[in-house]
Amino acid sequence: MGIDLGTSTTQLVLSRLTIKNFASAFSVPRINISKKEVIYKSDIIFTPLLNQQTIDAAVIKKFVTQQYEKAGINKTAIQMGAVIITGETARKDNANAVTEALSGYAGDFVVATAGPDLESIIAGKGAGTNITSKDKHQLAVNLDIGGGTSNLVVFDGLDVIDTACFDIGGRLIKVEKKTGKINYIAPKIEKLITELKLDISYGTTASPQLLAPIIQILVQVLENSVGIGTKSPYYDMLVANHGLHLNPNIPLVTFSGGVADCLNENLPTDIFKYGDIGLLLGYALRNSQIYRDKQVATSLETIRATVVGAGSHTTDVSGSTISFTQGILPLRNLPILKMARQDEQGDTAELAEQITKKIKWYQVENELHNVVLAFNGLKNPKFSDIQRYAEGITIGAKTLIEKQEPLIIIVHEDMAKALGHSLYAQLPPKYPFVCIDSVKVENGDYIDLGEPVADNSVLPVIVKTLIFG
Repeated sequence: MGIDLGTSTTQLVLSRLTIKNFASAFSVPRINISKKEVIYKSDIIFTPLLNQQTIDAAVIKKFVTQQYEKAGINKTAIQMGAVIITGETARKDNANAVTEALSGYAGDFVVATAGPDLESIIAGKGAGTNITSKDKHQLAVNLDIGGGTSNLVVFDGLDVIDTACFDIGGRLIKVEKKTGKINYIAPKIEKLITELKLDISYGTTASPQLLAPIIQILVQVLENSVGIGTKSPYYDMLVANHGLHLNPNIPLVTFSGGVADCLNENLPTDIFKYGDIGLLLGYALRNSQIYRDKQVATSLETIRATVVGAGSHTTDVSGSTISFTQGILPLRNLPILKMARQDEQGDTAELAEQITKKIKWYQVENELHNVVLAFNGLKNPKFSDIQRYAEGITIGAKTLIEKQEPLIIIVHEDMAKALGHSLYAQLPPKYPFVCIDSVKVENGDYIDLGEPVADNSVLPVIVKTLIFG
């Protein structure tokens, strides 16, 4: 099961996964997903709030129970899953309490409060933008436009190159469907209304003409976000964390999120039928410069791009070379931060800078939890290469080291033993760390590390892959 608690909507997906051992009879197990079948997609409800700061956990649990009943599945049959909380909802006062409550509801769940960068990655993979980039051999950016935020991610094939987030979404202005009157305006939109000197406030009757100046600015900033047009004077105000670096040019664009279902060429008669500005924003985007200047590819998923079908488990065993500190294992449900190949090609300072920047992807409201740093590595590394990796990791992971978080390193190529020795020499005395190789992971995965076996020569590893349904 996967649950997505978003700014606007909450939804649930149930999937049946078939797993198969692809290893030969005389090899260690290598279990992967051979088949995925989405067996139930829930109703989509507006995320229930007690007030603007508090999620209504009781209503969410009731919703989950009802969906189990509609699917005809007993919750004891759920073997694994994930709870992802995103967008503005991740900023609510009791966000962590809600995810923890739901994670204990059934199965061995991955629980993640996704900050804007991680949400961008999850949504982009759910939309299939990484696959599009790989198939077309071009950079591709996904714009996941939800109720409160627009999350961007750039893929170079399967590698994540960059992320961004803007406070732009379909429910920044809410409209009472029966009366047509505005009953909610987000703080940044209130500021925008003041600066534009518009006659819009609570209780004002909404119309496309009245809201046109606001929609125009939101679209201009989204055009700017992918490198199109003159920079809006309101661009910086609408940045939630940071924009894209936009170097080099990005030719491919995909859309996901609720607003992606509103990319209509013609405005419907009932423009406020969803009680917000989603349809207006979608129509304006469909007629924007993005569609004229970029190749817009079809997404695999739109409003369901972020919901996770299941936290599937793939079992592996680390390679022949490992280094680790006694006493820190086992470790569970640690998110993977995979560095792009081009990140690893720079010198020590450049590698450290990329690690520092990308660790912040996992920071929510200035709270940083531990992550696993994953690298591709080199097939035949020189001693200078090993030193460069070790120094870059030690400098780049400074925030984790200062928090005394165990440093967990995974390298795809067979170089963990040598890298572990170099890390041991550069880390503070007796600092806890694990360095393993020959395990394949990607951004968005989570990992469990078991107790060492076979005279401390191997570590059991479970990679939990988020399957998008």
